[in-house]
Amino acid sequence: MTSSEQVWTLNEKALRLLEEDADKIAKLIAVQMDTLMNRRCPLYEEVLDTQMYGLSREIDFAIRAGLVDAADGKALLTRLERKLAELYDALNKS
Repeated sequence: MTSSEQVWTLNEKALRLLEEDADKIAKLIAVQMDTLMNRRCPLYEEVLDTQMYGLSREIDFAIRAGLVDAADGKALLTRLERKLAELYDALNKS
């Protein structure tokens, strides 16, 4: 395996790991959207905010280390931010 192939494999693995972490957060959001039972639960909101912050730091590190393209990292975070905004809108309407 050449060094460029190793770098490509490492980049793919880094992006895959970030996507797995993002999917975990998306599942938390989906559960909350499905139930809307914990209306304005500060603890749940804190967990989501903490998870989002942690993921943003992971993405930032991966971008700075050259493991993930900045556009891919930002797109991943933006997708989750939109889902979170949908959740908060739904909570405000219920």
